[in-house]
Amino acid sequence: MRLMRRFLPVLALALSGCAGFSLNPVDWFGSKSTGPKMAELPVLSGAIAVRMLWQANIGAAGSAVFSPAAAAGGVYAASQDGTVVRLEAASGKLLWRVTAGQPLSGGVGADGSLAVVGTAQGEVIALDAADGRVRWRARASSEVLAPPALTGDLVIVRSADSRLFAFDARDGKRRWVYQRSAPTLAVRSPVGIAAARGVVFAGFPGGKLVAIVLANGALRWEATVSLPRGATELERVTDVVGVPWLSEREVCAVAYQGRVACFDFGTGNPLWARPMSSTAGLDADARYVFVADEKGAVHAMDRAGGASVWTQDKLSWRRLTAPLALGREVVVGDIEGYVHFLSRESGGFVGRTATDGGPIGSAPVRVDGGFLVQTAKGGLYAFSAQ
Repeated sequence: MRLMRRFLPVLALALSGCAGFSLNPVDWFGSKSTGPKMAELPVLSGAIAVRMLWQANIGAAGSAVFSPAAAAGGVYAASQDGTVVRLEAASGKLLWRVTAGQPLSGGVGADGSLAVVGTAQGEVIALDAADGRVRWRARASSEVLAPPALTGDLVIVRSADSRLFAFDARDGKRRWVYQRSAPTLAVRSPVGIAAARGVVFAGFPGGKLVAIVLANGALRWEATVSLPRGATELERVTDVVGVPWLSEREVCAVAYQGRVACFDFGTGNPLWARPMSSTAGLDADARYVFVADEKGAVHAMDRAGGASVWTQDKLSWRRLTAPLALGREVVVGDIEGYVHFLSRESGGFVGRTATDGGPIGSAPVRVDGGFLVQTAKGGLYAFSAQ
């Protein structure tokens, strides 16, 4: 059975067990004329200079969302047909290009020693970062939509059925599994995971954020980003999206049809929360938390207490990525392959650049001297704001 939510264009809903419903941006891209009309781009005056450092073609994303990874001077990227590449971060020079032997379903996780990808069948493939040779293969329980997280001697993989798997980075042996029940309806999106100081953080359906001890997979704490509300099952869907943002003292996350919230890193005690609905995610810097909401507005909130600082609503219905806080600018990509630069202090437009016209489904990725974006058409671009 498939339904369509009118406020999100071409939003596919699969009412089947762990399949959930799709908020995968690529699933929307086939029909730009459906639903509310996206905003026309305003003319910019006095824009900052945006320099393209290099570009490469990786391969089309198909129905998946792919994001690159940067580690140890290299950039790793993949495409749906199984292609995985390593490029030199400074120049974009191709260092190796291999095939994983089967279609892939999400972006790359990398740490300079390994590059790890996953498939729709739940296979996890670890490649040697030096030459792309397969080091090991392992098995998760279902589709792998998000890039794996590599931390210490572990590779952490999230499967679409609400499980986290920890594999030994040396040989792929399973070390532990963390499991939650999967609801009938859940957001199908590349919900990422973040690890720091011996803990991995992950958001789940029902608006929950959990902290898991890396050593043994035990639950350290669970917090509520958002509570389900509404008269129907569809209205009560409120799943954490994007990648949790971590600092020394806090962790922040945002939920679809819910809230944006920050919690104490060590205890999970709430610091602040405010209403918000996002299908993309968030980022933050020393002062502000930045969120792209489901309607295409970008919000800046005070990191100390969540007070609104500014809202940029002139990108409505352009299906924005999660923001990237980049010094004096905040960067977001959109459905038409544009990259927008907003003033960190005011939210005003300060720059814009184009890619190959393919939708940008994943958040920009920071690299030395700039950032990366990958389009659904397979273009990988490195940009720098002058």
